[in-house]
Amino acid sequence: MNLKSPVPFEKFMAWALHDPKHGYYARRISGVGRSGDFTTAPMLSDAPARAIAAWAARALRETRCRDLIEIGPGEGRLAAAVRRFLPWRIRWKTQLRLVETSAPLIELQKSLLGSRAVWHRHLSEALDACGGQAVIFSNELVDAFPVRRFQKSTGGWEELAVHYDEFRTAHESLLPPAPLPDSSGFLESHPLGQRIEVHESYQRYLSEWLPRWKSGRMLTIDYGAEADRIYHRRPHGTLRAYLLQQRLEGPAIYENAGRQDLTADVNFTDLQNWSAPWVREQTLLTFREFLEGPMPHPFRESDGAGEVFLVLEQKK
Repeated sequence: MNLKSPVPFEKFMAWALHDPKHGYYARRISGVGRSGDFTTAPMLSDAPARAIAAWAARALRETRCRDLIEIGPGEGRLAAAVRRFLPWRIRWKTQLRLVETSAPLIELQKSLLGSRAVWHRHLSEALDACGGQAVIFSNELVDAFPVRRFQKSTGGWEELAVHYDEFRTAHESLLPPAPLPDSSGFLESHPLGQRIEVHESYQRYLSEWLPRWKSGRMLTIDYGAEADRIYHRRPHGTLRAYLLQQRLEGPAIYENAGRQDLTADVNFTDLQNWSAPWVREQTLLTFREFLEGPMPHPFRESDGAGEVFLVLEQKK
């Protein structure tokens, strides 16, 4: 990718994460876990898998769907655990479907699940295979989508771009004013200089397959907040990188492009607004509330991951 002239940050992030040859998710499949660059919540405890399995069992019973779909299953550990915790009467009659675009990850998933799942490269393909009736879940999927970044200036909101000079030093700049994407972030009161992110690429993704989803339930788990809280005390936005469990911000996010994870918090108000035309009911919980039960787990603390992660349930 030519980065000698400024490109919108979204294009840079898409290249850094998803380029088939140079992108982080193509090259750093071993970057997840305690010895990798970051750890996901289901790797810390069985509690998330148990809670998702209990939710899925209820949803499958209520909707009479026969297909359970996970989008972006990573190494497949969560899918395997959720399937294991399903009541056997539901497990034997439910088809587990995994939606994955990374060939190396598919190999890891197949080594773990074997013939107990069916794989699809696109969610539209998976929905067509089950007649549009499915129970769907994802964990830390949305944050992996490239974001557009904006900065509030005296003239309004301007989009951030990035380029590298001959010494491979990154420089940010602002693009000329242009129409803004559909995001609740722009409707909040922000001071001059505030930076925000918009997961417009995920909105485009939703619009591709939501019309094909005829009935079922969907669970979206990720870190973030609603629009009125997501940028509290975060004047530079929420974008950061992770490399060997280190959180990197500012210029450091450009120093190891393709060799580190890039992520931004999810604006759950946007997710609800973008989905509203296609769903009939939406419920937003904290991860701690979703996991409430008799089993102990590491997400009970009110100021920890149990509050940082949110769970959006949608019904159709």
